[in-house]
Amino acid sequence: MSSDNGKIVLGVLAGLAAGALLGILFAPDKGSETRKKIINKGEEASDGLKEKLNDLLNDLNQKIDAAKAKARETTSETSNS
Repeated sequence: MSSDNGKIVLGVLAGLAAGALLGILFAPDKGSETRKKIINKGEEASDGLKEKLNDLLNDLNQKIDAAKAKARETTSETSNS
């Protein structure tokens, strides 16, 4: 996944979280119920961001491993020549 795609997904998640928060704040509930909803939505958003960050880190690790393998291959070919 490219960094542009990651930024787009994070932007969408942030927009969804902001929209959900505004919806909760303007809903006609008791204060205690509103606070519970805000906490739940915050935890959901946090979980989504953690998952996305893990995906980005895994992608980065794969690219680093591929670059290392390519460097080893190039070094091996150069020393064999």
